[in-house]
Amino acid sequence: MDFSEYKDLWVFIETDEGKAASGGLELLNPGVQLAHRLGQKAVAVVLGKDNAEAERAAIAYGADKVISVEGDDYEEYTTEGYTYGLNQLIEKYKPSILMIGATIIGRDLGPRLSCRLKTGLTADCTELDVDVETGNMAWTRPAFGGNLMATIMCERTRPQMGTVRPGVFKKVAPDVSRTAEIVKESIPVPAGVIRTKLIESIREAVGEMVKLEDAEIIVSGGRGLGGPEGFETTIKPLADALGGAVGASRAAVDSGWIPHIHQVGQTGKTVAPKIYIACGISGAIQHLAGMSGSDCIVAINKDPDAPIFGVADYGIVGDLYQVVPIMTAEVKKLKS
Repeated sequence: MDFSEYKDLWVFIETDEGKAASGGLELLNPGVQLAHRLGQKAVAVVLGKDNAEAERAAIAYGADKVISVEGDDYEEYTTEGYTYGLNQLIEKYKPSILMIGATIIGRDLGPRLSCRLKTGLTADCTELDVDVETGNMAWTRPAFGGNLMATIMCERTRPQMGTVRPGVFKKVAPDVSRTAEIVKESIPVPAGVIRTKLIESIREAVGEMVKLEDAEIIVSGGRGLGGPEGFETTIKPLADALGGAVGASRAAVDSGWIPHIHQVGQTGKTVAPKIYIACGISGAIQHLAGMSGSDCIVAINKDPDAPIFGVADYGIVGDLYQVVPIMTAEVKKLKS
């Protein structure tokens, strides 16, 4: 391949009813930095029916340029339609790098698109870097069950593609005064390409549940809880007092103590809250991979040699059932 034809770093921006999803805006943070290191542009790519709001958001979060495809074919996500549209854009503009959020949509779209383009795809990345001399991206992801981190490069084909876990990178503060070029493209999907039709969309009512990826404070419980009741009697009260969300380790989820939606770690959610409180969690590498980006980590564990203390900013050696209720009471006292 003639790599000189390929330039710029693209970030795919998912949309939901015309609004930019958080994952794509998060990726603009490293995307802009890496693109500028290469002396290239960070380009946000938006597919949808009415993209005006998403276009403005992408620019506010740092995009140097926006390529926007609008049409009825893109009102709802379909594998075939979005693959067709992005494939047409890539063949026309030839980006060097394409970053996609490792969401349900991203994990569906990325592999299909990479096969269509006959290029590689590194999935579920947690770290990103670039070799400025060669332009090769270094995609880092957990491997072998999270027991080591593998750095993968796609040196022979372009574009270089990777999906990146939501929550790994934080969004920059938006600047609504920014301006950037918006390129409008019309790419109708040929009849017969889209083989599915959305009949009805039902939004799940999550009640008072807080999305872990968006929570600024997370209180997580692990095997040290000893049973499911600890989440209701001890973990949730502290999370509620702090205005945070409830997380869990894989051990707690696998034991059936709490639903998988609360799981933090390699096979769960990757989070980066301002405060992460780990209660009865030993600190296996799979769990650390999902929360080590937290601003402040507080660990509570009876074992003074638990690996979690190696990454914690504050560590308390003690019985969580004695420590956590005291913390909850103190938080409530301060609030009152």
